Amino acid sequence: MSCKPGEPCEEGRKRKVALAVLGLMAFIFVALSFMSFLDSRGQVIPKNVQYAGYEAVQGKRVFQAYNCMGCHTIVGNGAYFGPDLTKLYAAVGPAWLEAFLPSAGSWPTRVAVQVQLNKPQVAAEAGVDGIDAYLNKYPAAAERIERRSEHASIMPNLPIKPDEVGAVIAFMKYTSEMDTEGWPPVPRVAGLTFAQAKPMPSTASANTIDAIDSPPVVAVGDAVSIGAQLVKENGCTACHTDNTDDLIGPGWGGLYGSSVTLTDGSIMDVDDDYLMEAILNPDTHIAAGFNKGLMPSYSGILETEQVTAIVTYIRSLSGEQQ
Repeated sequence: MSCKPGEPCEEGRKRKVALAVLGLMAFIFVALSFMSFLDSRGQVIPKNVQYAGYEAVQGKRVFQAYNCMGCHTIVGNGAYFGPDLTKLYAAVGPAWLEAFLPSAGSWPTRVAVQVQLNKPQVAAEAGVDGIDAYLNKYPAAAERIERRSEHASIMPNLPIKPDEVGAVIAFMKYTSEMDTEGWPPVPRVAGLTFAQAKPMPSTASANTIDAIDSPPVVAVGDAVSIGAQLVKENGCTACHTDNTDDLIGPGWGGLYGSSVTLTDGSIMDVDDDYLMEAILNPDTHIAAGFNKGLMPSYSGILETEQVTAIVTYIRSLSGEQQ
């Protein structure tokens, strides 16, 4: 653009200003590019986070493969049908997640979480030596057990494998350790009186924890009724049905008295001894179509009389009597 004769010409000044702005933008771009190669500014990075030998990056791939963000938000991404998962690991701990993810259609019971704590790696990750210490360290898990235990959830049971469970937990451990710089913000409701401003309970009270620490009381009755109650209290229905439909584990309807083919090709009769072994040492005999490590051991969790009652209940589903 040229200046008209007799008029002040500012073309040179404007060109210098434009070049100066362009140079500043170029400097900022180069500086930011250089900073991207520097070490994280105290922020956790995925390669440094592991859970029980599983890597966070591996867990992110599993998380994406199951399209978890179709329902959940994590680190600001995803949908809002389910709860935000960014800080869930820090809230409920690894044992609760280990109990929930393989059978997400039902909320974990106290015993289910205790079973997971029997695994040395899970206990080491949780940093506790028992269920009482765990619930005190992770009060959000205690609250969930108190409010939701044994009830059905709206999340489907996914065909997730044990290795995938560990990997997903590693990813959630990583997001829990991230510094999100206060996001999402917590609404300020102090002083507001209308119902919608009242905060939801975020932790269980000491009385609540004491209540769920107490062992379940089994109603007096016949062995079948006691077994049915124990099945409910211990969350067995999250993986097994009382009919012939397979869920996470085999359906119990008609199971007793049948013959099952094991993964090694051998055939075994389903009797009292078989079911007792399946409850106390589930990896001893793996039925074809199911994976090792899917069923937790209830050894040390259930008394012999309780296991016998559960076996009696399963036997009744096949029309068998004592």
